[in-house]
Amino acid sequence: MAARAGTLNLITDVPGILVGQAEHRAGISGTTVVLAEAPGMASVDVRGGAPGSRETELLAPGTLVERIDAVVLSGGSAFGLDAAAGVMDWLAEAGRGFTVGSAKVPIVQAAILFDLGFPGRQPWSGEPPYRALGRQAAAAATKEFVLGNAGAGLGATAGRLKGGIGSASLTLADGAVVGAIVAINSWGTVMRPDCGRFWAADFARAGEIDRQPAIPDAALDPEDFSQCGRADLGANTTSAVVATDAALDKAGCRRLAIMAQDGLARAIRPALKPFDGDTVFALSTGAGAPVEPAALARLGSAAADCLARSVMRAVLAAESHCGIPSWRQMWGSGA
Repeated sequence: MAARAGTLNLITDVPGILVGQAEHRAGISGTTVVLAEAPGMASVDVRGGAPGSRETELLAPGTLVERIDAVVLSGGSAFGLDAAAGVMDWLAEAGRGFTVGSAKVPIVQAAILFDLGFPGRQPWSGEPPYRALGRQAAAAATKEFVLGNAGAGLGATAGRLKGGIGSASLTLADGAVVGAIVAINSWGTVMRPDCGRFWAADFARAGEIDRQPAIPDAALDPEDFSQCGRADLGANTTSAVVATDAALDKAGCRRLAIMAQDGLARAIRPALKPFDGDTVFALSTGAGAPVEPAALARLGSAAADCLARSVMRAVLAAESHCGIPSWRQMWGSGA
């Protein structure tokens, strides 16, 4: 049986994974939580030159804690790291966490993106909203969730277009399920600047994306950055989570995250820049002996495909907001 998109075509097709989201509408920002129903094995790969993150060192091979409870993707720049504390509060009340003596400490990793310069944003007064957003998102975690202008993607941009939250999944021939979720807030563009065709269009599943513009006859100028973001260096970052129900140890999760970064390189140009914090977490909900290297290679390839597709689905689902146009507005069939 050939590989196919999952039932929902979301990361939550992976058994044991839920997603919750919450937004601060006036501040045009939000938080997305990937919640493991039971603690999952995890690791991370950070390729961007300006990351903002929480407890990523804990996911390195050889460290004590192997399983985590949740991963948070949040807007708000460094303020958004507080969302993880809200998720910890919610998990602690549910009795979740790593046992240390008589105490339990929920293990929650996080990565943030910069959305504080989004047009029309109203700065909050008093305490930043992110701890409360984290708690709300965790409480709302379920199998189905909104793509586009939601959660961490509410104030996100993709080059000069509106970015957002995207997700995709794939069930492999051997039955393993792989999924991805991304908050795309890239300086790089997701499409050819000369025609609007998605860089990753060839990776889409049948009917998954809109009909794409034709490729022009003229060769593409490799130095055409006209559809990339504005010159506010450090004001972006794309963060993602990939997950699978295949059994992986921490080293296997690390390799899965490394291979999944190819999905960002396929879908965004340029990617992994010195002034963005591009980060990919990997999470395994499977049990038993870890898969063999050949199977891990297939999982990593599928994770990269899912991540590239997630980027496209995020931009397709995103709606124009406060003067930032959507892909459909600029390049869709009705443009």
